[in-house]
Amino acid sequence: MARRRPCELLLALALASAATAVLVAAGAQAQETCSGAVPAPPRRGARVSVASFGGVGDGRTLNTGAFARAVARIDRLRAPGGAELYVPPGMWLTGPFNLTSRMTLFLARGAVIRATQDTPSWPLIQPLPSYGRGRELPGGRYISLIHGSGLQDVVITGENGTIDGQGSVWWDMWKKRTLLYTRPHLLELMSSSDIIVSNVVFQDSPFWNIHPVYCSNVVIRNVTVLAPHDSPNTDGIDPDSSSNVCIEDCYISTGDDAVAIKSGWDEYGIAYGHPSSDITVRRITGSSPFAGFAVGSETSGGVENVLAEHLNFFGSGFGIHIKTNTGRGGFIRNITVSDVTLDNVRYGLRITGDVGDHPDDRYNRSAFPVVDALTIKNVQGQNIREAGLIKGITDSAFSRICLSNVKLSGGAPVRPWRCEAVTGGAIDVQPSPCTELTSTSGTSFCTNSL
Repeated sequence: MARRRPCELLLALALASAATAVLVAAGAQAQETCSGAVPAPPRRGARVSVASFGGVGDGRTLNTGAFARAVARIDRLRAPGGAELYVPPGMWLTGPFNLTSRMTLFLARGAVIRATQDTPSWPLIQPLPSYGRGRELPGGRYISLIHGSGLQDVVITGENGTIDGQGSVWWDMWKKRTLLYTRPHLLELMSSSDIIVSNVVFQDSPFWNIHPVYCSNVVIRNVTVLAPHDSPNTDGIDPDSSSNVCIEDCYISTGDDAVAIKSGWDEYGIAYGHPSSDITVRRITGSSPFAGFAVGSETSGGVENVLAEHLNFFGSGFGIHIKTNTGRGGFIRNITVSDVTLDNVRYGLRITGDVGDHPDDRYNRSAFPVVDALTIKNVQGQNIREAGLIKGITDSAFSRICLSNVKLSGGAPVRPWRCEAVTGGAIDVQPSPCTELTSTSGTSFCTNSL
């Protein structure tokens, strides 16, 4: 892999690419936005600065206590409409800190919240109940850099300030197998509602970048997420067992899936039973060695009613990847992905039932997922190596899979579609679809779903 460009240059290129993508889409899609899905909070009744609580933005002073004191002050103020925590320009080194309800975390232009690399100082928290253990290792997990649980009305925004995870030390531990517990996210909000994340850069997360889990009414927009392509498991945005979520107008270039919708892991996710539902993903541009847009592979609580549209991915492993496994249980249904542009992508589409590992050996091997009513339409791809793979499970075939107006080309002939244990239909697909997608009933479903 070529040496990574300096952070400043990479960020400038990312912001320029994101702005270009938004402008291109703005004409016809300007009215299509989720900006009102979460009501704008009332004017905050107070404003405090982290610098007023002993914070020093010199890149050397540890500001964990300053952030904690500032948030505690906001919590005690009970100001009408809540309060804003202002982060001035500077390099604000810190360990993990928690947010509170009815607050805005505002990063000024030139402000960087930078995670300490003193990994032994990171607190541990309990595993998520829908996962049963840390996602990487048994036991607990390191708390995210910015964390909150049971909150309402939280805004993280600013003037494109940066939240920098300094993840390289964590990536090295993962590669050397010296991790003791699952790595931390940059931002995790749990069991919270009315969340807005906008106009912030997330950079070099130790693990997944933005992780709303058990949340509702979440808008993530105008966000840039960056990490090297060889950084392990640095997913961009992963809504997990959450509902009424909108992700739009973002640029994401990371070492794993750009956007991945999840809902729990095997027997733990089945028992917790909290689906991800009513999710919109719109106008996302980016690059990843894995998927641009993904569902799974942890889907044991179910994923339904998803619309992903106006997506642009380049230099990626998969354009669209919908993935589950035997033992997952749950369901993936009523998913529509449309208006996708791909360039230099290995697989245009993969829908597979044999992806992902298991938390332990206690999962139910007869817990077959249900995959039904997936529509993929208006996809244009160039420099594609393989059209795609749609591989269901023998004892639980994927049903009502519709491909419509999918055109994939390459410098060399694109490798053909491969299908197994799947039924559905295909209309105007190039290269020619596999025979499993040419049934009369599947074509009828396609026609009715368009």
